Amino acid sequence: MKKSELEVSVVIPCLNEEQTIGIVVGKALKAFRDNKIKGEVVVVDNGSSDNSAAIAKKTGARVIFQEKRGYGNALQKGFQEARGKYLVMGDADDTYDFLDLPKFVKYLRVGYDYVMGTRLKGTIVKGAMPWLHRYIGNPFLTTYLNIIHGTKISDSHSGMRAFTKEAYEKMRPLSPGMEFASELIIRAAEEKLKIKEVPITYYPRKGESKLHSFRDGWRHLRFMLLYSPFYVFFVPGILLLAFGMALLLLLLQGPATIFGFTLDIHPMFLGSLCALLGFQIILLGLYSKALRVPESLEGADSFTRYFFRHVTLERGLLAGFILLVIGIAINILILIAWINNGYKNLAGIRYALLGMTLVVIGAQTMFSSFFMSVLRLVPK
Repeated sequence: MKKSELEVSVVIPCLNEEQTIGIVVGKALKAFRDNKIKGEVVVVDNGSSDNSAAIAKKTGARVIFQEKRGYGNALQKGFQEARGKYLVMGDADDTYDFLDLPKFVKYLRVGYDYVMGTRLKGTIVKGAMPWLHRYIGNPFLTTYLNIIHGTKISDSHSGMRAFTKEAYEKMRPLSPGMEFASELIIRAAEEKLKIKEVPITYYPRKGESKLHSFRDGWRHLRFMLLYSPFYVFFVPGILLLAFGMALLLLLLQGPATIFGFTLDIHPMFLGSLCALLGFQIILLGLYSKALRVPESLEGADSFTRYFFRHVTLERGLLAGFILLVIGIAINILILIAWINNGYKNLAGIRYALLGMTLVVIGAQTMFSSFFMSVLRLVPK
């Protein structure tokens, strides 16, 4: 069959699934026949030590091999070798019913870029999903994904999905392991792909499970955190910086009473610490943005485009220099006052703390402006 004649490629990663791989391939081929779909089944053997590859080939699949272990590595290899216009992924353990394949193809044909199977809006057969996954892990990770990345899905970790070849090339996922599933959704959201959910049935797996609840859950959460620098860096950084500077300025002229508590000079040290720490966290967020976004700003969000277009190296140097000069000037004035006071004890600690904080923030701004400019030059 010529490449141009293929409409659908079903890609199945497989590691020691001889008990079910024949059943899974058979269902996919039956869905092709019953619905007059021109397609292929690509089984990616990921280092099986049993007869999985032989059974898959005998059943009618095209078997390819991926030596690099990992769910993501296997799927990337399969998608690279796939010949169809539409790509469908699912597991080899018969937990997903490939007879549902027409539901996915239907929406791809009418213009959707990405079709997700949702188990939580479909049917979960008794014993198919552990209580921890169904009511805690999956809902928590899905909710986090929806809030942070603006998606509107109900089951972010469903293993049965479909997308156009063009959509996959836009997403360009790179994760080698289980977090590949999260990356697909995050990249789809970033590329503003047209997503549709379809209810599916989820069955108990046959054979030994390869999932590790806490380890795999952390890997997904870790990946989502890495892909959301605004919430990881900017939100805590801005809050700390604002709190620290407010505390410094509030106590600059002397003690203040808040909610019945009198605050004196000691909280100003906390304010300085919070301001410096918050500003450093914000800078780390900007570094992460600079690393991911090309010089052309292609694919960047609105905040990133605005920031890197208007906050240039020269403007960063100027802003940092102004803060540095103000901070130094404050401390010079304290020095002059001390000299004029006959080198005697001087109550200038409050202003000295503010000056020191501005000096450090100013210096950080100047050197960080250079550093971010260097990062922007690194090929992405």
